[in-house]
Amino acid sequence: MQKKQVMVVDDHKHIRQLINDILRKTRRYEVVPAISGEACMRKLHEQPIDLVLLDIQMQGMDGLETLKKIKQFSPNLPVIIMTAHGTIERAVDSMKTGSYDFLTKPFSSERLLVTVENALSASALKSEVQDLRSELKGKYTFSNIIGQSGVMQDVFRAVEKVVDSDVTVLIQGESGTGKELIARAIHRHSKRKNKPFRPVNCTALPESLLESELFGHEKGAYTGAANRRVGKFELADGGTIFLDEIGDMSQPIQAKVLRVLQEREFERLGGNSLIKVDIRLISATNKDLWEEVVAGSFREDLYYRVSVFPIKLPPLRERKDDIPLLAEYFIKKYSERESKTIQKIDSEVIRILSGYHWPGNVRELENTIERAVVITNTPVLTVEDLPPHILAIGRESVVEPEESLPKWIEKLEVEVLRKTLLEYEGNISKAAKKLGIGRATIYRKAKKYRLPISR
Repeated sequence: MQKKQVMVVDDHKHIRQLINDILRKTRRYEVVPAISGEACMRKLHEQPIDLVLLDIQMQGMDGLETLKKIKQFSPNLPVIIMTAHGTIERAVDSMKTGSYDFLTKPFSSERLLVTVENALSASALKSEVQDLRSELKGKYTFSNIIGQSGVMQDVFRAVEKVVDSDVTVLIQGESGTGKELIARAIHRHSKRKNKPFRPVNCTALPESLLESELFGHEKGAYTGAANRRVGKFELADGGTIFLDEIGDMSQPIQAKVLRVLQEREFERLGGNSLIKVDIRLISATNKDLWEEVVAGSFREDLYYRVSVFPIKLPPLRERKDDIPLLAEYFIKKYSERESKTIQKIDSEVIRILSGYHWPGNVRELENTIERAVVITNTPVLTVEDLPPHILAIGRESVVEPEESLPKWIEKLEVEVLRKTLLEYEGNISKAAKKLGIGRATIYRKAKKYRLPISR
């Protein structure tokens, strides 16, 4: 059984040592000491903690202030306040701020162990209730994934096949299709659901920072490494790590990830100790990974490791039956946030939304509905609330065509390419990434349609 990580925050060494001795005797707990509120917050950022025992009377940042910061950082982390007789009133106040319970010094070993066990049990029950509530959301939802179309039902069936397994999953799909939502759904319904889910965006960080983000580093490992950092693989121990856009990962980091998958161990940057981990890997990409293998930018051995069970997410243009359902969901979501009462959506709006091509997929639809909800002053969402470019293209595509279908497809293609190249100032690489097609295709079509590009 994996030991629970209990942080003891007290500026008296003998108190920290006493609690350490009591808890470690049970062999169920690992104690993480902290001498101040500041040290407590620093360590919470560095490693996973299951429970905090917090003294209320400390030098510097006191217990109540530290409690507030803990709850801001991790609202569900259970905290037990430790107090002397003279500060019981403040300990009671801490219950209003979010502490689970308080212990009055001096306390017995039995009292400490019972309180710790009760707090951890209550925390586990709360997590389970939250998971159950998530499962009960919406008729056509898998958590908060909306879809009644045939292609999305296929996705749901694929997800159901892997939730009870530890198989490695690769989620493929264009940007904005909801790949992280699917990854979170798999985790929430798996046997690891009470353990951490740690997402990492492999595109958002340069190589050096991504390596530290994944594997952590020791103090002094490189210039600027002032403190030890625990990486996402270590933080995900027992749970799931989600590598988003894994196709953008450099070859050196691919080699290190491959070793973790093969050996279930790694070293922090600048460290010499092997760290064992038990994780499930879910990864995602908007690229064709096999094409990346053929091109030599993605390791073939890693490809076979991460793509054991592929799940393909369809773009929104291939599941237009879901657009009214998604629009309704987003209207409800943002109406509540903006304290507005929007009773319905005009049928013409639905026609235009269904006629638009949605290069940004569900994310673009959500942003469009959010904007519409913010600017509308009526209880009905109308065409006046839509952005001009969606209004123009959406109306064009629902008009009865006077020309052949290929001509209309070509017109739509020219408009999409023109707008995307304009958005990225003619940059072919960025336009290709946004549209999910190759640079050569963008270059060829831009030449064909005489669209401006930059070198």
